[in-house]
Amino acid sequence: MKLLILLFFSLSLTPLNWLGNIQTATSQAQSGHKCILINFSGSDWCGPCIRLRKEILESAVFEEYAVPNLVLLRADFPRQKKNQLTSVQQGLNESLAERYNPEGKFPFTLLVDSNGKVLKSWDGYIDQLPEKFVSDIKQLADAAH
Repeated sequence: MKLLILLFFSLSLTPLNWLGNIQTATSQAQSGHKCILINFSGSDWCGPCIRLRKEILESAVFEEYAVPNLVLLRADFPRQKKNQLTSVQQGLNESLAERYNPEGKFPFTLLVDSNGKVLKSWDGYIDQLPEKFVSDIKQLADAAH
């Protein structure tokens, strides 16, 4: 029984892999026939961004669906000096924002197909239970493939 519990926890702790490069995300999405979930975040200053991450994007329900079914891409725009990104990552994030978030909304989340076509966007905090968010994504992703 203890082994089963330990196995369950080790499986449930599979970390989400948030990429920072659209080319890598697109390549993975195309080879795996998956959609890409893009999240624009201000991780150290945007209250709704922090809440979205903690309550939905780090929920067990979201992780359980996302790990096998989505490619995750985050463009973070921290403000505190201790959290500054490399200049290369800043450039990648700015380029992604020019394409998908030119108005600079935070948080801003999009589901795109493997070719980069926007299937749905969520402006601001996603005010729904993780189960509903995952259900919406699943329905859109299934229709896209």
